[in-house]
Amino acid sequence: MEETIKLREEYIKLGQAIKAAGFVDSGVEAKYVITEGLVKVNGSTELQRGKKLYFGDIVEFDGNKIRID
Repeated sequence: MEETIKLREEYIKLGQAIKAAGFVDSGVEAKYVITEGLVKVNGSTELQRGKKLYFGDIVEFDGNKIRID
């Protein structure tokens, strides 16, 4: 499944993005999957839930993708 998140501001934080896409149910769950190394940003494992995502970034988690537009 691929989701697209349209930016309303300059960026969105990683934890917010995977929650907004419906990949996790809560911020606590987002923190867990990120700190456990289960999320990739642009092909690299990302451990910071506050990582800023900008236009064109791709997030991967559990076989799903988020495209930031």
